[in-house]
Amino acid sequence: MSISVSQHTEHFATAPQISPQDMAAIAAHGFHTVINNRPDGEGGPDQPTSQAMAQAAQAAGLAYHYLPVISGQITPEQVAEFAALVNTAPGPVLAFCRSGARSTNIWHMGQ
Repeated sequence: MSISVSQHTEHFATAPQISPQDMAAIAAHGFHTVINNRPDGEGGPDQPTSQAMAQAAQAAGLAYHYLPVISGQITPEQVAEFAALVNTAPGPVLAFCRSGARSTNIWHMGQ
């Protein structure tokens, strides 16, 4: 897989921004769920929308969740929702944002 994935546990990994075209490879790599932590439009017009990502995930047989968080402004409610998603979603779970750091941080906060 050409995506740079950081494996944190057997059930959870993070990655920088992925594209709709990456979903089939993500599924082939064994992931079952993708969580998008990047707000739509954050990266300008070249960033794929959550809707495009959801459609590609569904086509690849992946569960998809959109939980946008702003870097440096993660709320306790977002941490709780993210932890619940990671703990209940079919795994392994891959979460992504611009660099992967925000997804890693919200995961650590929920531990």
